[in-house]
Amino acid sequence: MPQEMPLDIQWLIYALTSNNALTAEDAQAIIDTLPEPDIAAFAQAVLDRLISVYGDGDADSLLAQIQELVNYAVEQAATGELPPADGADGENYGEYVAGHEIASSDIISYGGVDIDISGINSYEDLPGLSDTSELSDEELAQRVVVLLACLRKLGCSDLHLSGGAPPFVRRKLEVERLDEYVLTEDDSMRLNTVLLDEERKQEFLAEQDLSFAIEIGKDRFRVALMQQKGGVSGSYRLVPDHICQLEELGFMDEDIVFIRRMLDYNNGLVLVTGPIGAGKTTTLAAMIDIVNEKRHDHIISIEEPIEILQTSKNCQVTQREVGRHTASYSRALKAALREDPDVIVIGEMHDLDTIENAITASETGHLVIGTLHTSDAANTMNRILDVFPPAQQPQIRAMTAGSLRGVVCQKLIRNGMGGLEVVYEILVNTMAVANTISEGKTFRLKSTMVTSNKQGMCTMDQCILRKYEANLLTYEAALAQMTDLSVKAQLNAVWAAREKARLQELKKKK
Repeated sequence: MPQEMPLDIQWLIYALTSNNALTAEDAQAIIDTLPEPDIAAFAQAVLDRLISVYGDGDADSLLAQIQELVNYAVEQAATGELPPADGADGENYGEYVAGHEIASSDIISYGGVDIDISGINSYEDLPGLSDTSELSDEELAQRVVVLLACLRKLGCSDLHLSGGAPPFVRRKLEVERLDEYVLTEDDSMRLNTVLLDEERKQEFLAEQDLSFAIEIGKDRFRVALMQQKGGVSGSYRLVPDHICQLEELGFMDEDIVFIRRMLDYNNGLVLVTGPIGAGKTTTLAAMIDIVNEKRHDHIISIEEPIEILQTSKNCQVTQREVGRHTASYSRALKAALREDPDVIVIGEMHDLDTIENAITASETGHLVIGTLHTSDAANTMNRILDVFPPAQQPQIRAMTAGSLRGVVCQKLIRNGMGGLEVVYEILVNTMAVANTISEGKTFRLKSTMVTSNKQGMCTMDQCILRKYEANLLTYEAALAQMTDLSVKAQLNAVWAAREKARLQELKKKK
């Protein structure tokens, strides 16, 4: 371990490697990303890496454990002694962190059977699917349960079981195969329907599409089944096992203030947008939780399916699932207006009726929070208008300009340190924004956002720059995502200043 490295970081690395939470190579890779060795920045980077492996569901536990290790490292550094060079003889460390091993539950209960997944630490340890045709329904169900239960443990977000293709997962935005065995049509049918009850199975066979949620142990999954040319295709998305706060999701403190302010209105429209897989659902759940804690209202949430369960706190929360509790979003939204809501949450605004009813509801005394699949704030306005006939667009433009409270557009990117980071842009409906929307000049919205930081707005590139300045992104990761030349110039200036400081520090040490 380099002698010039601060002693507290040396002890923290020793504690982490002794506990098998980190390798020495991983520790050095993290150190190399920091502009200067600092135990707080190093601990945060380690926490981010562990969360990317174990999942957001273990974030609170990991934070507490890392804090214990930091306390230990600071105490040991105060003695002035160096940690053992070989990672052995750590009796005082072992006493200090006894019972604080970083691990997640390895026993999964399903159908009255306890399934041990402690021996699964890589894709190679997962059970294969080549013998699917030889297994009974009960054995096959347990096989699928094991695959799902290990997603969080292996740091994956999605499992795909598709006829005519090998089983694969999505990990840190990358598609990775679990096996080279290509599932047959019969295999895919059995694998994707073995966990269904008879009612849902018949519904899928009749409709050839099905969306629902299931629970495996403490984990919930959003499932989408469909028929395709190779057979049945199933997509299983791991849902966070708790309601994340905006801070946990990666929103910066100064931006959270303005997001929370959007939720203080008694009426209006708040939109969470972004591409598929951007984390809109978890952000939406965090917003619902904010309203649930700070207000005393009736919240009606319409989702397809219900992913994150909300319990009533200060608000009364009613969650409805499209397909199970109602026929469609538009029908549920019309019905909601007769059910005395104060806040209406729409899981996805994807058709004319739903968008029109949402805008109408936001003008008639309700706070409406919804999601859209758009890439930026300006496109969000265009997406809303484009679903309407040309003759109706001026009216909708005027209604939106008056009812919109704000737009949060987000996406997930690789942070360059082995994990993911959320980046976003925020549009707040000021008088200037409302005039721009009502005049149909949405192309001006980005320039308004660039110059309106004091009103709570920021562009995607500005957010990326701030994330880099906070050491949440590497220079290469930030540069790869930027499109604004002026912000790129600012990024390069910050990077150059850091490099200069780093080189000067090296000269001093020599």
